[in-house]
Amino acid sequence: MKHRIPVTVAALAAATILMTAPAFAQGGAGVKGSANAAWKAPRGADGHADLSGTWTNATSVPVERPKELGAKEFYTPEEMAANAKKAADRAAAQAAQAEGGDLAVHYDTNQFSLTGASQKRAPSMRTSLITGPEGRVPPLLPAAQKRQAARPRSTFDSYETRPLAERCYFWPNEGPPMMPVGYNSNLQIIQGPGFVAIEQEMIHDVRIIPTDGRPHLPSNIRQWFGDARGHWEGDTLVVETTNFTDRNPFRGSSDQMKVVEKFTRSSPDSVVYEFTVTDPATWEKSWSAEIQMSKIDGGLYEYACHEGNYGMANILSGARADEAAAAAKK
Repeated sequence: MKHRIPVTVAALAAATILMTAPAFAQGGAGVKGSANAAWKAPRGADGHADLSGTWTNATSVPVERPKELGAKEFYTPEEMAANAKKAADRAAAQAAQAEGGDLAVHYDTNQFSLTGASQKRAPSMRTSLITGPEGRVPPLLPAAQKRQAARPRSTFDSYETRPLAERCYFWPNEGPPMMPVGYNSNLQIIQGPGFVAIEQEMIHDVRIIPTDGRPHLPSNIRQWFGDARGHWEGDTLVVETTNFTDRNPFRGSSDQMKVVEKFTRSSPDSVVYEFTVTDPATWEKSWSAEIQMSKIDGGLYEYACHEGNYGMANILSGARADEAAAAAKK
């Protein structure tokens, strides 16, 4: 079914983009720290800075910096305002096309309040989530390029050749590192003595992070989400994750990948999430990113994705129908 974009929704999105432009300017460059220098993070039951709550990491900042921006890490307030106006103009033009019957989209998530003006986004003037002068993922090493080329291609032959996300095993946004996703970019942090748990709304998994000083698992034990160990450095939770498997590579990573994450409560309504990825078998050097997480009201909704649901059967039966139709024409 195709859904046309409602003019009122598009107009609301455009207006919201314009209204948030000053907020971006006031929010600074998207670096750590609260507007109130005297503010202190509340304490959790474990005595550390309280990270618990429901958060969103939804953002309009791209993962990688557009090449034409070079080493430019932050926009100026004037550039942010200009970008907001361009986005509003595009939304208005899209609404006009839809009203005139010239534009239809396959899946309009606005109708479910999942995108546009309905989704909270932390102010940021960053040009990319990846930090540093390059602002992009480093090039793959030659061995990693060969490894990528040798990976089995996704086909419609069988459920065994479909991606893990499509089979509801694993979604890359769950991490680590945890990345924004197109919608349902929400997560819940539960914190207590000896452990921190992070549940993602988009799929159904929970990361359990021990903070009691226990060592990593033996190197021969590999896990979908790796083996996480956390400790506190002041008010920042630092999590080191190793022991990944190569069955769910992150941007082409190997089982040698290591991810170091930092969670810092920077204000009553925000957490700064930073991560550094190191994989000597994949990239020329380590790379880092920073994402602002905003506090939201309410809990998470169930994302009831499971292997064996209708989606997989429909995908494969549709492929068989296409093959039969093509054979009939011969």
